[in-house]
Formats: sequence, C-alpha cells, structure tokens
Amino acid sequence: MPAAKPFTVKSIEAIKADASRKEIPDGGLQGLYLVVQPTGAKSWAVRYRHAGKPRKMTLGGFPAISLGDAREKARNALRMVSEGRDPATEQAEQETKRPAHMDLMPALLDEFVTRHVAVKNRPSYVRETKRIIERNLKPKWKQKLVKTVTKRDVLRLLDEIVDRGSPIMANRVRALLSKFFAWAMERDIVDASPVVSIKAPSEEKTRDRVLTDEEIRFLWLASEKLGYPFGPVVQLLLLTAQRRTEVSDAMWDEMELEGNNQLWVISADRAKNRKEHFVPLTASALEIIRALPKVKPAEDEDAKPIYLFTTTGKTPISGFSKAKTHLDAEMLALARKEAAERGENPESLSLEPWTYHDLRRTAASGMAGLSVPVHIVEAVLNHRSGSIKGVAAVYNRYDYAEEKRAALTAWAEKVAKLTGREKAAYGTEVAE
Repeated sequence: MPAAKPFTVKSIEAIKADASRKEIPDGGLQGLYLVVQPTGAKSWAVRYRHAGKPRKMTLGGFPAISLGDAREKARNALRMVSEGRDPATEQAEQETKRPAHMDLMPALLDEFVTRHVAVKNRPSYVRETKRIIERNLKPKWKQKLVKTVTKRDVLRLLDEIVDRGSPIMANRVRALLSKFFAWAMERDIVDASPVVSIKAPSEEKTRDRVLTDEEIRFLWLASEKLGYPFGPVVQLLLLTAQRRTEVSDAMWDEMELEGNNQLWVISADRAKNRKEHFVPLTASALEIIRALPKVKPAEDEDAKPIYLFTTTGKTPISGFSKAKTHLDAEMLALARKEAAERGENPESLSLEPWTYHDLRRTAASGMAGLSVPVHIVEAVLNHRSGSIKGVAAVYNRYDYAEEKRAALTAWAEKVAKLTGREKAAYGTEVAE
C-alpha cells in the first residue's frame, strides 16, 4: 500500500464524500485522520494506543479547526500518550469539570459552531452563522450564563431586531437559537430550551421581484462605479444566474478559461444542493473575470491566488449589506439624474427594494422571456425542481452543456444591449 500523502488545504477541500463514512490518514503526521461523512461533513480525529488498547480522540470539525491547528492538537495528544496518559479520557474529564466561564453564552456559542455547525454544514453557512452570532447575540448576552437565558430574554432580543427594521434577521436568529439550545440539551448543558414555543417573528413570503430593463441598466452602470470587488460580483450574479455565495466565494482553480468551452465548475461541496455544477462562461463573463486582480496574501507574494473576490488573499469578501447601500444610492442617483434631464421632478423618483437573490430570479425570468425551455433554465440554476424526471434526471453531468451556453449567451447579449455594451461585448452594432 503506498504511503499516505501529507494533507494540504487544497487536497482536503477536494476530497469527496462516499456512500459510507471514511477515515483518511495524514501523511504529514502519523495518527492524525480526516473523517469524511457521507453528507460531506469533515472532522479531525487522532488514533493511538493506550494500555495496549486502540483509542480515538475527536479533535473537531474542518474548516473550523484548520489543518495546522489539527496537527498541533494531535501532536499534543500524542505527547500525552508518550507520557503514559490517555488524552481522550482527560478530555472527557475536563468537559465534565466545565469552568463557569465556559457556560457563558459567547464561549458556548463558539463551541456550538466548532462542534456542530462547522461539522455539518458548508463553509459559507458556517461564516453566515458566525456573522449572525457576532452581530446579534454576543453583544447582547456577553456576560449571560446559558442556564439563565429565559423565554422572555429571547423574545426581547427578537423584538429589538424587528424594531431596528430586520424582521427576516429576527427569524434567522430564532432558528439559530432553536438549534443551539437543542444542541445544548443533547450535551446536558441545559435542561430545556427557552425557544421551544416561540414562533418566527415575521412571515416570510415567496419573493417574485424581478428587475425591470431600466433597473438592469441602472444596476450595471452603478456596479461599474462601485468597482472591485463588489461591482464585478454584482455583474456576474446577473450574467451567470448563480447564488450569491457561489459567486462571492468563487476560486481561480474552478475556472477553466482556456480552450473553446470555457467553464466555471462549482464543486458539490460549494453548491447548495450538493450537486456539482458546470456554468458556461459567456464572452461578457470572461471579460469580467479576466480583468480581475489576482490578490495574494501580503506576507506571501509567491502564493497562488485562491479567490476571485478577496481583499486579503486569504478569505472571500464580506460586507455585502454596506456594498448594497452604496449600490442602491448610486442607482437612485442615476435614475434621478436622467429624470431631471427629461424635465421631470427627480425627487419624486424612488427604487423598489431588491435583494441580491433577485438578480438570480431576474436572469431566470430573462432567459424564459427569450424562449429558453424551463428545464434548461433549471439546468442553468442547478435546480432540482422535478420538471426533469425518470431516466433524464440521472443523465451525465455534461448534459445540456450546449443548451445552457446558448441560454446564458442569449441572456448576456440582452444585458449588453440594455446597458449599451452590445458592440463592445459582441462586436455587433446596437439596433437603433
């Protein structure tokens, strides 16, 4: 059997799940294993022998615990074994003797993310969970013991979030707290959940917002003024019809930019439905991607750039709410400027609220309006809505590649025409 190769972050991220659980040894440190569940969740464990018997100690989930941290934890555990100690037993005893500060909400929420959220979910979901916790929970309950959180405390917190104009966020916080307290009950940290009888603060309706042709034009012009990184992100959201995190977290090694069939390959672990997805890249999309700067970590100029959209070279961008505020303001300014030029009252103009996800819906609606069949639109979106059934549902992953490319090309051409870029993007004159 060939020797195991040392792990790298890239090799870990590339490991795919099988039908059954598997443990993969790290060639860089004997005893350290990466555990991969059928769901795709990954975690670390260290195996050793104590008192003549095989033992195993769980270290935590990846990527919450990085490769470097996992090796350090494993080395510490193996050092204890060399001293005649059993690290798994000592870990269990330590957890039994939890210091009081570990039951403060901030510390316990961090533990919840490490031991539960990061093990069972995609990195984008983990980042969003951390963001919700840092913004909405830790500042409010930074000195509160978990066992003292009451139903009234939760209701007061949710009311405050609603009152500041974020009813949907209040729903998200309630859902997160429900999962958190269920996890805390399973670990015998609390006896009951204060969230169990609390309903979602706000009703969430299915959105059907689609940007008009004029709004698409304003959006594109505003995104050009916004610049890197959020301007190109918005443009690719509109042109590719993919999800926000799929675009914002896109990596350079997902891009196949050479040859005649340029593609963006979204791996199964990054796609929302866990299905690998191939997105044909149109001329407009390629133009945007090729113009992007390749940002590397400041301390490692020889490193290979990872993310298309990053300010650090290490992590994807954040700050979408602030970017959208600037985008909305620029769109409104453009609309009012044109209204004034027509002799209309600019102050009477306003823009209907929209979300980043509405750009995906706008693209889908736009392709349908160009007579693209619904099953092709669904293939572009990587949907599993059920319009394709039976044998067709299990076709090779490359099926509809040409149809998807034709659909996205037609949509990109329409966007180019709406934004006055048709000649530049496709070498054709704009119709008068």
